Amino acid sequence: MRALRTLLIVAVVLGGIFVVVDRVAVNLAESEAADRLKATENLATTPDVSIKGFPFLTQAAGGSLDEVQVGIEGYEAATGDGSRRIRIADLRADMKGVEFSGDYSSAVADSATGTATVAYDELLKAARSDATQVGPGVTAEVVGLSDGGNGKIKVEVETTVLGAELPEPVSVLSSVTVVDGDTVRVRADALPSFGGVEIVESRVRRIIDFEQRIDGLPGGIRLDKVEAARDGVDITVKGSDIRLAG
Repeated sequence: MRALRTLLIVAVVLGGIFVVVDRVAVNLAESEAADRLKATENLATTPDVSIKGFPFLTQAAGGSLDEVQVGIEGYEAATGDGSRRIRIADLRADMKGVEFSGDYSSAVADSATGTATVAYDELLKAARSDATQVGPGVTAEVVGLSDGGNGKIKVEVETTVLGAELPEPVSVLSSVTVVDGDTVRVRADALPSFGGVEIVESRVRRIIDFEQRIDGLPGGIRLDKVEAARDGVDITVKGSDIRLAG
């Protein structure tokens, strides 16, 4: 009986030591992976990397991780034409089936899903333009974007009629969609009213309808869906064969 009790105590102690060693190992691996991702994506700050699943050591021994979660604050994404970049306030990705080399110099995820948020002020840069004539004596310019409710964006248009600026911006509700996996498209559901003054639809739409390309996301992640929210547009992202390093 005493021998059995001693064996149980030893098993508990060894199990505790294994858990501690496993957690230390996973923390070191997360730090190394974060540094590699920062260097690969040329990030200004170190991303958050969280390796899921227990035990870590048995996963590491096989060179494959079940799940890795990555978080990047303030990611600067390309916009296609190279003239400027667009800031993604919060980019989160959940990677599944991550195969990696022993020194973490390369890592590829079988699949990934996640979310990204682009603030309205940032998206507005794609729509902002000089006041443009949209009808006889009528000029318009997009001056604001905000949450319109029910997944719509409220687009505010500053209008001048016969040289006199209207006291309040004209507003219109617009739908927002993803096009070709790399572009956010904003299109008005209906044209706004400009005080009964005749306007040219094609000219108005050149002002209030716009697109913002977002590409070059980490590892080749693509845009999937988008919806207007309180502080900006919430984007769902996804991808396969995502290269995190190497």
